[in-house]
Amino acid sequence: MVQIFCRVLDSAQFPQISWPPPRPAADSSSSAHVVRRRIRCSVSATSSNALTGSEARVVPWGCEIESLESASALQRWLSASGLPPQKLEIQRVDVGERGLVALNNIRKGEKLLFVPPSLVITADSEWSRPEVGNVLKKNFVPDWPLLASYLISEASLMSSSRWNRYISALPRQPYSLLYWTPSELDTYLVASQIRARAIERITNVIGTYNDLKLRIFSKHPELFPEEVFNIDTFLWSFGILFSRLVRLPSMNGKVALVPWADMLNHSPEVETFLDYDKSSQGIFFMTDQSYQPGEQVFISYGKKSNGELLLSYGFVPKDGTNPNDSVELSLSLNKSDKCYKEKLEALRKHGLSTPQRFPLQITGWPVEMMAYSYLVVSPPNMSRQFEEMAAASSNGTASKMGIKYPELEEKALQFILDCCELSISKYTKFLEDGGTPDSGELSAKQANRKSLLKKMATDLCTSERRILYRTQYILRRRLRDMRSGELRALTLFNGFRKLFKQ
Repeated sequence: MVQIFCRVLDSAQFPQISWPPPRPAADSSSSAHVVRRRIRCSVSATSSNALTGSEARVVPWGCEIESLESASALQRWLSASGLPPQKLEIQRVDVGERGLVALNNIRKGEKLLFVPPSLVITADSEWSRPEVGNVLKKNFVPDWPLLASYLISEASLMSSSRWNRYISALPRQPYSLLYWTPSELDTYLVASQIRARAIERITNVIGTYNDLKLRIFSKHPELFPEEVFNIDTFLWSFGILFSRLVRLPSMNGKVALVPWADMLNHSPEVETFLDYDKSSQGIFFMTDQSYQPGEQVFISYGKKSNGELLLSYGFVPKDGTNPNDSVELSLSLNKSDKCYKEKLEALRKHGLSTPQRFPLQITGWPVEMMAYSYLVVSPPNMSRQFEEMAAASSNGTASKMGIKYPELEEKALQFILDCCELSISKYTKFLEDGGTPDSGELSAKQANRKSLLKKMATDLCTSERRILYRTQYILRRRLRDMRSGELRALTLFNGFRKLFKQ
């Protein structure tokens, strides 16, 4: 049995997947001894265009992201394959290129869609080439890379696959950060911490592909030819999964691709989500507002920041419209700190590192960030408290009340303010400069793409800087109040001293 380690994870929605899964209890009595070791492939800079900065190759399937022709063909195929009559249709929309629009009046609380399970792609779906799926399943490949491989296998068959109409309606080149080149990430997201998240995700996908190639693909080249199963197709398929895969609560959390339903766009103003309806045996959602004919109908992709929405889905909501928006602030230990090693060891014990990113919102910051700041500014004579501070910096701690060190409060707040203002300066520089201009001539299509990416990056940085400005204002005010209070106390104390000297 081959053991693989799956590197792909989306911490905001999906847990990390160990590979292979634990054996059933019935196997625990088996006398067979299986050596299980995790494969951790290093990522070579020559293994993918994604790491060399060159333009990513376009896969030979899918469509332009705004294509209505392929979407309409998908709708006709779904209707002929068992999708019940709909109150929605695909149209070109202002938000999301393509979307589902109301044909009739739709009431609040109305159930829509009802996509049957036969039109849903899951890890249990039948493969057009069963021998390919059997090899992957025998090696305990988990759902994410299994579904990525499934998409590639079915897409390569073109019209021979029953999913041809669906795959033809998928974007050939998504706008998610997984499909941005390093040059684009460095140019347009130089100020945002979401750039680091994007690089981590790209590296994880490449690592997963390398694991599969080493342990499975290379041993079955007749089933997994490199012209089909390569890093470019894997970046595409994982981009589709990150932007379209849903978890269905009523099906024990099973993940699935739901054609037709995945044409619904996100709005931060709604909270409804897709789920499985046992009575009708279909994937549905219940509207939480009414719609008039011609209005776009929305669902929620979850409580995600603008950066997370750009990372996975390739769009940024209008500034100020997302109540879940946040920006990550990076905090670091000072390497010249006499207690640097002790503090770092305490952090690592609780799964933290330096630098460590924390989310800021308009409404404030997490108590974990304050605890981390206490640790950063704490003097050597507080070494016995390092462990407590590190534990409180982790979101895995049971208590959310936070810890208080009044003697460190001012220094901790000043430290956060300094980090905040450093981050603001980076955003301001990008927004004023607009990124490094492109060298060389671009085709009209390339120029349009660059223009769109720059706009999305500008919108993201504007919204993130707004949160940083708010945080800066709160920190300055709190520090001013603390210092003016100390000054008043000192003035009062000096007054008493003069009084007693008389």
